[in-house]
Amino acid sequence: QVQLVESGGGLVQAGDSLRLSCAASGGTISSYAMGWFRQAPGKEREYVAVISWSGSLTYYVNSVSGRFTISRDNAKNTVYLQMNSLKPEDTAVYFCARSRYNRGTYYNAPSDYDYWGQGTQVTVSL
Repeated sequence: QVQLVESGGGLVQAGDSLRLSCAASGGTISSYAMGWFRQAPGKEREYVAVISWSGSLTYYVNSVSGRFTISRDNAKNTVYLQMNSLKPEDTAVYFCARSRYNRGTYYNAPSDYDYWGQGTQVTVSL
């Protein structure tokens, strides 16, 4: 049973940066695509970024492209989300998740992921 634990969230001002981490235990993530999702109050969970199992391919929702960077360190069983130039509309609970498919590349639907972390709150003020 894979367990994912996010960390690094917090309260920041617009324009600031945060780096989220997602540490996996109890199983491997190294051969699976990993995703970051977020959910704001009253809204559905939305895809933010995905990284392929090898780390060679990355994908972003348009609203964060150019500001966020997803990366992974398979030796450490950890995935990261570097968030720069944060905006108030980035405020949400951020979740990392492991895709269902071995050696996958790109999946942006929550149903394509089977293991989820508990989330970390990111709040961006003006």
